[in-house]
Amino acid sequence: MTDITQALAGIVGEAYVSNHPEEAYFYARDPGLMPPHAPDYVVVPKVVEEIQEIVSLANREKIPVVPMGAGLALTGLVIPLKGGIVIDMKRMTRILKVNETGRHAIVEGGTSQGLLKSYLEKHHPRLRHSIPDSPATATIAANVMIHGQGRLTQQYGFNSDMITGLEVVLASGQVSRIGSCALSPDWFSKGAPLPDLTGLFLGWFGATGIITKIGVKLYPKKKLRDVEIFLTDRADLVPDMIYELTHTEMVEDINVFAQPKPMIFKDNHHITLFFTGDTDEELEFKRKTIWHSLDRFIRNKDGGFMGVPPVMKPTLLDMPQRSVSRFADVTKGGGFEYSGPIIMVDKYPACAQKILELAEKYDLGYSGMARIIGRSHAMMYGFAFTFNRADPDMMERTRKALHEVSVFALEAGGIFWKATVDEQRMAMEKMDPVTLGLMKMIKEQMDPNGIMNPGNWEVTEV
Repeated sequence: MTDITQALAGIVGEAYVSNHPEEAYFYARDPGLMPPHAPDYVVVPKVVEEIQEIVSLANREKIPVVPMGAGLALTGLVIPLKGGIVIDMKRMTRILKVNETGRHAIVEGGTSQGLLKSYLEKHHPRLRHSIPDSPATATIAANVMIHGQGRLTQQYGFNSDMITGLEVVLASGQVSRIGSCALSPDWFSKGAPLPDLTGLFLGWFGATGIITKIGVKLYPKKKLRDVEIFLTDRADLVPDMIYELTHTEMVEDINVFAQPKPMIFKDNHHITLFFTGDTDEELEFKRKTIWHSLDRFIRNKDGGFMGVPPVMKPTLLDMPQRSVSRFADVTKGGGFEYSGPIIMVDKYPACAQKILELAEKYDLGYSGMARIIGRSHAMMYGFAFTFNRADPDMMERTRKALHEVSVFALEAGGIFWKATVDEQRMAMEKMDPVTLGLMKMIKEQMDPNGIMNPGNWEVTEV
């Protein structure tokens, strides 16, 4: 056992530290295309004080530290590019408090989406949070760290907009509380009316600190929930349709998907609409309002509502939708990655055309999916490809297709979501130099030894 391994074992216990090759193999990769990089050590702490000691040790010895939730980002954000210590948060899963009337929960940094969902269903059935469509094991902290989206994003914005505070371990090993919890026992605001310091951590992929606690906004859970699907073969009209639908203020969540399989989906764009109510009357009022908002498109024969068979509804209403995970292995072979730029909704037709071109050019299975953010303020458009990990040629074709997506997204005015290291470099090359200089200053001040998830958001030149 090395000195560092012994020191880590002294912090978390021998059973929760490893430098063995089998653990290193597992923590060296994710399901995406990023080449593996093995960590030197893996630790699984239980309490924040252990994380403080681990980070202090790493800072003293100048060893890289990479925090890890469930490792599902697909873009290599928790792959230890420069080795070092991976801190797996899976033992920090306590739901510390739910304030029913204040509609927020405080959870530890390793708490999964599925755990909070099931806890609320059992103990607070009138409340819900914005659950994403990633597997239920995805952690809440990692999702907000990457500015993820969820089932309430159409109404309330990014999931990172729906937090009420953070507890973060800094590179120095100190603990900082961000938001109202910095001076109050109550976690009701992430910033206002104070300076909002959450921006020092959110979107940085762990390069400025490790989230150990997080306050999450909760929202009313209506008794009834239903879904409608509007079909059109006119990609150019989708932005206008989205505008009309969001103008009703009746829709909880809007997704648009287009994919070639099964054949029933081919050549159409499916605008999937979710809405809720406490009574049948409320639900029907919203359904009719939604229907009428698209009357002119129906009259012009540019689209129509698809009858959703009862057998399909449980799948569509599932949260998270397991069908998303099933698509990830439709090619068979365990490979799945997507680029999901955040981009204006009026770019939908160009995105839909681009994914068709790339799928044909590189002979790949694909799915294009948009999630509307904040009443049409923007959308995430997912260019998703599946591949067989045992087929190097297919993997290379997928890499080339995703690179073309990155180039296209920047030229179209989009911003990369959970950017790969290559996309981070492309973004920084295009970024306003003053803004880039500000990022460099923040990183150098908060992590002077460069130990926090090195390789991510590293500003080398301004």
